[in-house]
Amino acid sequence: MESGLIENVTLGSSYPLVVPISIIVAVLCLCIVIGHVVEESQWLNEFTVTVLIGFVIGTIILFWSKGKNSHILRFDEELFFVYLLPPIIFDAGFKVKKKQFFRNFSTIVLFGVFGCFLSSGIIAAGSWLLLPLVGLTGLKTREYFALGAIFSSTDTVSTLQVLKQDETPLLYSLVFGEGVVNDATSVVLLKAIQRPDISITDFKSVAPVIANFFYLFSMSTVLGVSVGLLTAYALKKINFAKDSTNNREIALIGLMSYLSYMLAELLNLSGILTVFLCGIIMSHYAYHNVSDGSKVTTKNSSSTMSNIAETFIFLYMGMDVLDIEKWNKSNSSFGTSLGVHVTIILLICLGRAAFVFPISALANYTNKSDERTRISLKSQIIIWWAGLMRGAVTIALAFSQFTYKGEAGDSVHATMVKDTLIIVLFTTVVLGSITKPLIKHLVPHHELNSESHGEQNSFIEDLNLPLLSPRVSTKTNILRAKNSLTMLIKKPIYTIHSFWRRFDDTYMRPVFGGPPPENSSRSE
Repeated sequence: MESGLIENVTLGSSYPLVVPISIIVAVLCLCIVIGHVVEESQWLNEFTVTVLIGFVIGTIILFWSKGKNSHILRFDEELFFVYLLPPIIFDAGFKVKKKQFFRNFSTIVLFGVFGCFLSSGIIAAGSWLLLPLVGLTGLKTREYFALGAIFSSTDTVSTLQVLKQDETPLLYSLVFGEGVVNDATSVVLLKAIQRPDISITDFKSVAPVIANFFYLFSMSTVLGVSVGLLTAYALKKINFAKDSTNNREIALIGLMSYLSYMLAELLNLSGILTVFLCGIIMSHYAYHNVSDGSKVTTKNSSSTMSNIAETFIFLYMGMDVLDIEKWNKSNSSFGTSLGVHVTIILLICLGRAAFVFPISALANYTNKSDERTRISLKSQIIIWWAGLMRGAVTIALAFSQFTYKGEAGDSVHATMVKDTLIIVLFTTVVLGSITKPLIKHLVPHHELNSESHGEQNSFIEDLNLPLLSPRVSTKTNILRAKNSLTMLIKKPIYTIHSFWRRFDDTYMRPVFGGPPPENSSRSE
């Protein structure tokens, strides 16, 4: 991390970073205040305003430094991955509504994993075919694959700020769930593409990339779940909760979650997927092993750190688009840059449509007996639109692929970083500003209330299928297995969810902690 502001201004301090950090903190406070003020605005949201403030601050610094710089501080990609993304992703996992998330798990996974793969393939193939036609040449085959992974990463913040979890539980669950699964998938996919031991010479080399992806995905899952369970077990056995709020409990949850991320990075796995799953496990088990005061403090601390990190990323994004070094190093003409922007945005739109509507139709077909899980056409349009915005993860992935220590190696890489920033800025500000009126038009308030009412009053009957037990006769166990198999065929997702709840209540919660079984469904 280096100071990007005028270097000889220290205001009597011997620490060169004091002034720029002080300015950054002051601007972050300004962004939080203005974000709150525009919360009820029809067109603006908190992070759109933050990007615009960053753009204004960058413009002021650019003029102040006489065209030499637009940054208060200059960072490389390590800052994003090591310090800023972990609290954001952990908070997403920690506050996820597990009941809704896992009830719609199959649809979310199809959106987040299969959809990310399909979108990545369309963007990569389209870029390979179309970018040379608009004048951008010099990218290698591996870099076209990387472009697909970079621009398949979505940012659903603008949409989630409009949707209310209690009013549109299904739609919120799908948008939120796809967002976090998509982020993890795109990061793992780019890691697999960047592996130097995998040769990527043409588009037929996709098999080893997919194999490596599933290896990274599975091992990251195991690590995240293991660290989460270890933390829950330690909190249950040590029993820190002597006071209403115990700092050691909070510190252990925070440090262990961060340790899971760093261990994953150390083992060349996906830190984002690891810390997300660690957050889910901790909220399911460890959260219930701490005192009531620590519960409130942990949730608030996690949300606060996540909000500050997100605000900083969007602020920096607004300033970085004016980075004069990237513009000078990039030798692409205005026509070429415009062609790149239009091409990639169109490919993003096409990539989203290619899986959102077919997967929604498949989900509706498999759940046609349950109106509560039916995805309406209006909801499908909102899900498609929510994934058009690009944000922090896209920026971080672009820096990871095309820069080293924050600096682009050649003109082509500088062009790609610059164009990525402009595309993210356009989708965040322009498309993000349209999100509020679009959602209010597609899902009027009376429909929100009716969906919420339906969610509360149309619960499918509880699947009271107990686990097989050695305490009862073989005949009873066979009858239970037969009934269970019948329900599994008729309603697979709900049957699996029911069996998991009973397994969880019988075996997991007694060891790792959690609320009493009768309260578990309400707490989730």
